[in-house]
Amino acid sequence: MKILVCISNVPDTTTKITFTPDNKSFNTSGVQFVINPYDEYALTRAIELKEAQGGSVTVINVGEADSDANIRKALAIGADDAIRVNARPADALFVARQIAHYAQEGAFDLILMGKESVDYNGYQVHGMVAELLGLPAIVPAIKLDVTGNTATLEREIEGGKEIIRVDLPLVASCQQPMAEPRIPNMRGIMTARTKPLKVVEPVDAQPGTIYERYSLPEKKSGVKLIDPANAGELIRLLRTEAKII
Repeated sequence: MKILVCISNVPDTTTKITFTPDNKSFNTSGVQFVINPYDEYALTRAIELKEAQGGSVTVINVGEADSDANIRKALAIGADDAIRVNARPADALFVARQIAHYAQEGAFDLILMGKESVDYNGYQVHGMVAELLGLPAIVPAIKLDVTGNTATLEREIEGGKEIIRVDLPLVASCQQPMAEPRIPNMRGIMTARTKPLKVVEPVDAQPGTIYERYSLPEKKSGVKLIDPANAGELIRLLRTEAKII
């Protein structure tokens, strides 16, 4: 079974977000980047499936050279090889086109990724990749098992859970509790140095989005406490100040 895992290079979730002086881009100065946490669920489950059933796990990242350290981390965790599309991930459609182009040539049985990246929270790439490849997409999955040519996935729905069985190949996005993310051990770190990391140029795909500027959300104001017996005052404030009724 050939599995392709898509990983993003994102700021650590404890990072304080700032922008460049012109508010045109994210300020990366002094920022620690990590593998997107949701992608780690996908990567770990892919490695578990490989260990149980055989096959290979390839990771793909759309990013520039500063992504290499985290790609090597994915190799240290257990991926067999890696591809980096040498381009800034301009938007979801651009990224999806790069992944789909490579996936189509690689004839993968399973394409996994996190449900979203924790920087943009777009929740779009998995659906776009599936559409470009003409494959079913199961999103987001919390469990995944493969028997022969059939995958069984579980996902949460309103008021319960849904079990889906679908033939391979397919695209699935992952979230907790899909798998327990692994920490690279010393052996994995050493072997990752010799595993192939191939850098390829992007296909000619123009971004579908233009970002005019970034801004931080407005700071929250203080709260007003209203005596429970004074419901009339609460209603007045909701109408005249909050303007929500």
